[in-house]
Amino acid sequence: MQILVQIVLVIAVILGSIALMRGGTNARHLAIRRIMLMVFAVCAALSVIFPEILTGVAHALGIGRGTDLVLYAMVVLFFVYMATAFQRSRQTEVTLTKLARKIAIDEAPNPVDVAEKGDITGR
Repeated sequence: MQILVQIVLVIAVILGSIALMRGGTNARHLAIRRIMLMVFAVCAALSVIFPEILTGVAHALGIGRGTDLVLYAMVVLFFVYMATAFQRSRQTEVTLTKLARKIAIDEAPNPVDVAEKGDITGR
């Protein structure tokens, strides 16, 4: 049973990473993240209020303790967070590159003015 849990955890990491790396800030993507956050919050609150349920779920999955189950879940969530942070960083870099190109084009000297004045700086 423990190998099954390990396989499920690995698949969860892969699927979570792929889902979040696909990108986009569209409504569907945002809704998925919000739903995942709400599920996590409810599960966290229930595990604090009723720790015996968490231990029971862990035993049902073939995991020794509820705290181990929480650790495994946190590892999965950490990888999902890392994937999200990577995606956000990549989008920021793309936006910054586009902005820098736009500014460079806008501030470039007019070739006609440079030819008339003979000044390379365009002033």
